[in-house]
Amino acid sequence: MLVKNFDHLWELAKEKQGKRIAVVSADDVEILHIIDMAEAEGLAEFVLLGDADTMREIIAKEGFKIKAELLHQPDHAQAAQKAVEMVVGGEAGTLMKGMLHSSTFLKAILNKEKGLNTGRHITQVSLMEKEDADGLMLLTDCAISVAPDLMGKKEILENAVDLARGLGYEKPKAAALASVEVVNPAMPETVDAALLTMMANRGQIKNCIVDGPLAFDNAYSAEAARIKGIDSPVAGNADILLMPNLTVGNAVSKAISYVGKKNLIAATVGARVPVVFNSRTETDKGKLYSIALANYLVD
Repeated sequence: MLVKNFDHLWELAKEKQGKRIAVVSADDVEILHIIDMAEAEGLAEFVLLGDADTMREIIAKEGFKIKAELLHQPDHAQAAQKAVEMVVGGEAGTLMKGMLHSSTFLKAILNKEKGLNTGRHITQVSLMEKEDADGLMLLTDCAISVAPDLMGKKEILENAVDLARGLGYEKPKAAALASVEVVNPAMPETVDAALLTMMANRGQIKNCIVDGPLAFDNAYSAEAARIKGIDSPVAGNADILLMPNLTVGNAVSKAISYVGKKNLIAATVGARVPVVFNSRTETDKGKLYSIALANYLVD
C-alpha cells in the first residue's frame, strides 16, 4: 500500500498494533511531552528508560497522563544498551533518542556483537509530501553523512530505497543530484551520479530506477525537465532525491522547512529497525509524525 501523505501515515500508524518504542533517557520534560501527546493520539506504545523518580516528578508536575512502563536506567550508556537489548529480544520494536548524546545512542545501536548493526552506515532521510501526486518524497542524507564517496552514496541510496519500499513504492525512482545535468570531470558529484545510474542499470543497486546527474529543478519539476528537454524516467517524477553531500542536503531540507514552510519528518535508517532520532528544533508535529513512521514500519 502506498502511503499517500502524512495524514494517511498518521491513520495507518494508529491502526497498527505495533511493538513498543523504547525511549532512551526519557527523563526530560520535552521528551515526556511528546510521549504524552503520542499516547493520547494512539500513535504508539512506549517503554521509558531513564531516572524513574525524575520521570514521575515531571509527569505529576505537568499533569501528563502517560501510561508507559518506566524503567529505572539513569546511566545514559546503560539505558541505550538496555533499549537495544529490548529490541533484539523482541520486548520493543524500535527505539527513540531522548536526552542523551547522539554518540552514546549510536554506539549502542552499532555495537557489532550486541547491537542492531547491519553492516551498513546509519543514514538520515527527510520526508515531505509530494505536491502533485500521492506519495512521500525522500531526501537523503540531510543530517549524518558529511562527504560520502561513491560507495557511501550507494549505501545512502540503498537505505532510502528500503525505506521507500516500506512506504509502498515497489521500484522507487531516485535522482542523483548535482548542479548540472551533464557529466563534468571537474565536478566529482556529476561523475558519481553517472556511475550510480550505471550501477543501478546493471543491477548493482537493486529495486530502484536511478538517473543522474540531475539538478534539483528538473528532478523535482516535470515542467523544468520538459523545458530543458530532459528525457528521463526520473526527471520530474523522482521519489528519492540523493544529495551529493551534507552541506547541500542540510541547506535544501532547511530551505524547504523554513522558507517553503513545508513539513518534513525525519527517519534514521541503516540499522535493523528504523530509529526515531529527532532534532531538538523539530516541531512537535514533526516529532509525532516521526514516531508514527517508525511504528508503521516496524514489523
